[in-house]
Amino acid sequence: MATQILMPALSPTMEEGTLAKWLVKEGDVVKSGQILAEIETDKATMEFEAVDEGIVGRILVPEGSAGVKVNTPIAVLVEEGESADAAPAPAAAPAAPAPVAAATAPAPAAAASAPVATGARVFASPLARRIAKEKGLDLTAVRGSGPHGRIVRADVEGAQAAPTQAAAAAAPAAVAAPAPTAPAAAPSSPSAETIKKIYADRTYEEVTLDGMRRTIAARLTEAKQTIPHFYLRRDVQLDALMAFRETLNGQLAGRGVKLSVNDFIIKACAMALQAVPNANAVWAGDRILKLKPSDVAVAVAVEGGLFTPVLRDAQSKSLSALSAEMKDLAGRAKTKKLAPHEYQGGSFAISNLGMFGIDNFDAVINPPHGAILAVGAGVKKPVVKADGTIGVATVMSMTLSVDHRVIDGALGAELLKAIVENLESPVAMLA
Repeated sequence: MATQILMPALSPTMEEGTLAKWLVKEGDVVKSGQILAEIETDKATMEFEAVDEGIVGRILVPEGSAGVKVNTPIAVLVEEGESADAAPAPAAAPAAPAPVAAATAPAPAAAASAPVATGARVFASPLARRIAKEKGLDLTAVRGSGPHGRIVRADVEGAQAAPTQAAAAAAPAAVAAPAPTAPAAAPSSPSAETIKKIYADRTYEEVTLDGMRRTIAARLTEAKQTIPHFYLRRDVQLDALMAFRETLNGQLAGRGVKLSVNDFIIKACAMALQAVPNANAVWAGDRILKLKPSDVAVAVAVEGGLFTPVLRDAQSKSLSALSAEMKDLAGRAKTKKLAPHEYQGGSFAISNLGMFGIDNFDAVINPPHGAILAVGAGVKKPVVKADGTIGVATVMSMTLSVDHRVIDGALGAELLKAIVENLESPVAMLA
């Protein structure tokens, strides 16, 4: 039977993508797991694997096509001797699934078919498999609503939130509540057409938003509108760290390792999260998740936007290991070669603009992180020494942006104090 190949959701935030390159052509025989195409998401270019076996009967979306919605048919897979004309007509992409919190009831049996399997094999999208694995779900017990019973993201999320059959049978019928009175509409921003009219007599270049820019705009708007930020500021004296760094770099030169100040900041934050474990947390909608490892994200500027690759288990890695990993992640971020698991997750982030001469700034929290550290430049400043005399020290300003839903003021202050102590006593970070 002819089967439609659908545009996959290659990351949780992906709504559309660009079909950058087909790696097969019409008439090619494909096997399950074979790479079919390269797809550009909002953050990276990723490979798309075949789920079913068969022959490429027809390519519906040519390579180079942008803005292809998730679940849009992009090709037809047929069996030997079968014509692609027998395939179902391409359908419009379905609406985005409802948020997980709303998916509290299982889909009616008539609306979903049992998983299509060959032996013990279950057909499911790569994203559905990943979500099922993370949540410990048995895919053989999940009904698929995709083409030919294929399990898709909405099925896994629905199964995760669905009550047991016994609980559903025992639950009383919901009583309809009166619809709440709609709040007064907030004033909206001027439309694109209105803004263009305002600047009609001026010369300008119009820049079309790509997937990355759209994602950044949406996430940071969400962050500032929904996260109750508060800010804590501290100065740290770097002279001991700079001297220690110079000594270590001299010893590591033969291995081709050169530690940066940022490497020490990453390590200091990772150790501080272990020392203040209640601050090593993320906001999860109706609860807080307290992480055991220190997974620290670091903002990396790339053309047209930024990535926040995550250094996992940073508390247990040496400074040289963190330095090498950070260089690798930053290099691949600039060419958009990071896989989703390399830039998703973490509980804490670092944004360092010191190399651009910025003394201090306030960073926007990257949800669901509990906090982000904004790091400024280290500059020579007059300071009062312990004996009361005036001296000169290299001082770096840091601002901790904190999600008040996750971390209260005293806890945030304790975390920032631990970071400062680690940086001002760098030798202790090697203990």
